[in-house]
Amino acid sequence: MIKAEIYVSESGSIVGFSISGHSDFSQSGTDIVCAAVSSAAYMTVNTLTDVIRADVDVNVDDKLGIMRAFVSEKDVSRCSDILNGFKMHLILLEEMYSKNIKVNYVEV
Repeated sequence: MIKAEIYVSESGSIVGFSISGHSDFSQSGTDIVCAAVSSAAYMTVNTLTDVIRADVDVNVDDKLGIMRAFVSEKDVSRCSDILNGFKMHLILLEEMYSKNIKVNYVEV
């Protein structure tokens, strides 16, 4: 199962996320749930870092299937719409594939 954590500040702003695990929806290379989550996560990070040019701490371990991203405090407001869109995408995937992805919120 994919475990997605959305990191939220005390004020309710999304400040980052973590994605880990594998969905086991189908075999490697044909798993549409893993592909959807991975694509959305990479697009989110690339938009934040290369388009908005926000200061984002990103860590990826492809072998372990982990991606973590934290937006610097000074850039949280500028990144809000992108991070909220990512959260909505993950929630929809969770509704469609509840056996394969779980979204949790973590206050940081």
